Amino acid sequence: MIVRILLVAACSASGYAIAYYMAQDSSYLILRAVIGFIIGLLVALLVIRLEKDIRKLSLRVIAGGVIGMTIGLLIALILGFGLNLLIKIKENQQVVPWLFLLLTGILGYLGLVLGSKKVEEFSFSASDAKGHADHRVLDTSVIIDGRIADICDAGFMEGDLIVPRFVLNELQFIADSSDSMKRSRGRRGLDVLNRMQKITTINIDIVEQDFPKIKGVDGKLVALAKKMNAKLLTNDYNLNKVAELQGVRVLNVNELANAMKPVVLPGEQMSVKIIREGKEAGQGVGYLDDGTMIIVDHAQKLINSTVDVVVTSVLQTTAGRMIFTELKETAEKKTNA
Repeated sequence: MIVRILLVAACSASGYAIAYYMAQDSSYLILRAVIGFIIGLLVALLVIRLEKDIRKLSLRVIAGGVIGMTIGLLIALILGFGLNLLIKIKENQQVVPWLFLLLTGILGYLGLVLGSKKVEEFSFSASDAKGHADHRVLDTSVIIDGRIADICDAGFMEGDLIVPRFVLNELQFIADSSDSMKRSRGRRGLDVLNRMQKITTINIDIVEQDFPKIKGVDGKLVALAKKMNAKLLTNDYNLNKVAELQGVRVLNVNELANAMKPVVLPGEQMSVKIIREGKEAGQGVGYLDDGTMIIVDHAQKLINSTVDVVVTSVLQTTAGRMIFTELKETAEKKTNA
């Protein structure tokens, strides 16, 4: 804020001084100086507005735009110099500056736009040519979930993680929601991204590429992953299936979490607290520390009690793992019988 105030003060004072000292006569001197002050103030406000917009862009896009505009201006300079040599008729010499100005505007603009838009494609194609392309596109759900940050923090994931601009826009939209639950989820997602940007083993790339003809963030994510030949990081079951149908490799955090749960075999014993009744008559339900559901036969009347159980079977579902057990006393009676 202090820097912005200093910028406004400097531009306003400069505009006032330039208009004051460039006045040829003393008539309307103060009025001209005031107009210079206002112009300087407007320039400062414009610079602040541009600074806010530029902060939303990735460094790669800014560098691409600058390089593209520089190349465009150099081409305009060369063409302008050539036109100056070709047009040698004296009465047509005054046309050259205007042609040069026209070329400068057109080629500078084209260089800026093309450089900022095409820099992503250049970087991806260059890395693909080297055979080191291993890009992973993050969707909104996996960012809000937050476990991906823990995985990266533990060193199990390295390299480039791609966050499309339309995913960031969706996160910001959720964070600005009037619903308190959605708002907290959106802010959590933005906090997770800020945390991940500080992890040294990974690089977060903000991709500006969009697909205006495709409606919905999920469709755009699949299209981007296909175009970049990248993997899609998600924990959304439906998006997982849609992406796989279209030939996109998916890394599902839920599947990773299920794979990392301890293996439980029939006959093993464990202690579990019965939390609630089960769907079937007589069943009680408890949970392990990792969230795995434990279903205990004949434990409906033991709610809020911690009991010893014996594993009878394990069922793996898309929602997670369920372990079926029976009370230790019941298992011992069956064994003795």
